[in-house]
Amino acid sequence: MKKCVSILIVLLTIIACSTASQKVASTDTTSAKKLSDTVRIANDSLEYEVIIIDNGFSTWLASRAYPRNYYSLQYLENKNYLYVTEWNNRVLQPQRYNPNLYEMSINYRPDIHYGYEVNYLIYNYMIYFQNTYKQKLWGNVPSR
Repeated sequence: MKKCVSILIVLLTIIACSTASQKVASTDTTSAKKLSDTVRIANDSLEYEVIIIDNGFSTWLASRAYPRNYYSLQYLENKNYLYVTEWNNRVLQPQRYNPNLYEMSINYRPDIHYGYEVNYLIYNYMIYFQNTYKQKLWGNVPSR
């Protein structure tokens, strides 16, 4: 289990480091505090940790993503499974898809209960990734 999440962390870190940096202006005028580009979730009892590092993701999550509990856990798990399956297919086809975007596969298992927060952040990262890098992993992608 810990290896699965570690692979996801490394994958997201590599994507963040290998892609061109984009400057994103904060749309939050009420706060002068700059959001960190790192989102971290940890649960010691399940032995997983997810770290998402991508320029602009924290700002996007705070300003454009739907609030927590907007989607059901079942919805998020289903979407994540579809997105991760397509992601992994693209990792296996570096001649067809940009290997700088799809460097490592993600071991997301639908039989493991990761909890709402992990699924929420993975889902929103996948939406952010698809809109930012003009990719379409599966189905209709919200353009929030």
